[in-house]
Amino acid sequence: MIADTVKKINLSFSKKKGIIFAILFLTPITSYLLMQFVLGASLANLSVVALLGNSICIGVVYFLLCAVSARPILSSLICHIAFVIWGMANYYVSKFRGTPVLPRDLMALRTAAAVADTYNYTPSWQIIFAAVLLIVFAFFIIKYKYELFSKEQARIFRLSSLGVSIVFTTTILFTPLISSQVFTPDVWDQTKSYKNGGAVAVFLRNLQFLTVEQPLSPSIEELEQSLSYLAQPVSSTIPSIPEEVPNIIAIMNESWADYEEFGNISLSTPVNKYISSLPNSIWGHCYTSVFGSGTSASEFEFLTGNSMAFLPSGSIPYQQYITSPSSSIVSTMKNNGYRTVAIHPGAVFSWQRNLAYPLLGFDEFKSSETLDVDTTYEHGYPSDETSFNQIIWEYENKAPNEKLFVFNVTIQNHGGYTVTDYPAEVTVKGHKGEYPQAEQYLTLVKKSNESFKLLIDYFSDVSEPTIILMFGDHQAALEEEFLDLAYGVTQDEMTMEQYMNKFRTPFVIWANYPLPETEIADPSLNFLSQYLLRYSNLPLSTYDHYLWNLHQTLPAITFVGYTDRKGNAYSHLETNKLTPLIQEYQVFQYHNLFEKSQRHNEWFAPLWVPEK
Repeated sequence: MIADTVKKINLSFSKKKGIIFAILFLTPITSYLLMQFVLGASLANLSVVALLGNSICIGVVYFLLCAVSARPILSSLICHIAFVIWGMANYYVSKFRGTPVLPRDLMALRTAAAVADTYNYTPSWQIIFAAVLLIVFAFFIIKYKYELFSKEQARIFRLSSLGVSIVFTTTILFTPLISSQVFTPDVWDQTKSYKNGGAVAVFLRNLQFLTVEQPLSPSIEELEQSLSYLAQPVSSTIPSIPEEVPNIIAIMNESWADYEEFGNISLSTPVNKYISSLPNSIWGHCYTSVFGSGTSASEFEFLTGNSMAFLPSGSIPYQQYITSPSSSIVSTMKNNGYRTVAIHPGAVFSWQRNLAYPLLGFDEFKSSETLDVDTTYEHGYPSDETSFNQIIWEYENKAPNEKLFVFNVTIQNHGGYTVTDYPAEVTVKGHKGEYPQAEQYLTLVKKSNESFKLLIDYFSDVSEPTIILMFGDHQAALEEEFLDLAYGVTQDEMTMEQYMNKFRTPFVIWANYPLPETEIADPSLNFLSQYLLRYSNLPLSTYDHYLWNLHQTLPAITFVGYTDRKGNAYSHLETNKLTPLIQEYQVFQYHNLFEKSQRHNEWFAPLWVPEK
């Protein structure tokens, strides 16, 4: 009798001990597998190196939890829940904007939260399956309390777990494991990197892009010599402009794109017909450095003349680099007597514009909380009509003879495009109803054109010279099938030129005075602002002249790549005869942004120091 009881106790203890040890060893692995499963990765193509690297990264967290709690099974549940949530976060963010969570996003949580309620969070079957597994696991813990440690055992377990966590951390930091090619981020397709290399290890590898290394060549002395030819701009490329400086309005239109441009789709109603045929205007296309999101990167390029090409992948310049007064076209306007106003009918803190705008030279920033006009909405966001009415209000309420510069960042066309009760007015011919997100988006673009007409009609009747530039900040993240149809090729089959098409957006320049008849060679946003300066008869800095001359050889330089005058596209990974020009620009930009104490201020637009 006694022997049977002892045998049962020993068997029970053995089973429990075996379960604990199984959980200890398997939790980092199963957490990784469940995370990747929720993300949508194929477990059939599992890489052993990716499994090892991510399990070690997850093991750091898991064994640290064990060290704190001395409860391995509860720690296992918490670990699984945490990394399933991480997988879900990357799944949804990839779905909504085309890229997973990047290190920069941790600095923009408030911005993300401000627009989070406009997306559709219908769970995938993988998410539902993972949730069921976690519920079963939680029930298992509640019913069977496998926490067996005495105080002495718990102390030993805590120290052992802490030791394992330290060993794993050391492995990550001081061995070449995580630097393996398997975890190298594909900066053009981060989602693919996360699926192949693991959503934890690849995220950690992306941290390397948060620091900006000083370029070694050319030197500042060599740069000074190369600037000697910039005493005068290239006269043959300077357009005729009015003697009187005009009011200047620049509009960055959220997610404004021109998918009809590629000639592969036909819409029930052409959405950009009004703007593209506007009299006395220049219609064209430009290149951005971001796709699906990253609005602040586009406005940074436009306002400063600097390029994201030389900044870390996923960086947010407003939050990381614009931390003191910085040169921009805003400071140029300010130093030429303009009153400078920024308008964004979204949250005041988005991308920390409220901190960055004064450092760029803006006198005032009107956000959703401080608009002077009534707000109307389209699919949950303040409409473009609201933005444009605020521009008109600024003009009508400026002082007599005061020159006005307005920079308006719209929000109407922001994703997601899944509002169930929003009627689609535009469809793709031959594919009606197949792409509901694209139909909702294209309807918004059509409405944006209609609102822009109201703005043009108003300024057509004012007596003061006024010039208006509107451009798109990036393309929208829509159904992959629709994008493949629009581009005429899948992403896997794209050439470099075709891949650059993902980063093309339209622009239009209009004025109520005659504009020159000219063609603009598809500039990137850092060059587009130069046309606005020249069409406005404003004095230019050495940096402006440099950018203008560089643009004649390299019309577009973006994070993705660059183009030459013939339209050929190049990756930054290749070296060719144009590479020295790219390197020179990189040094010039680094000197402008980061070498504050040794900066040649005379090269750039005067800094405008905000009043405290």
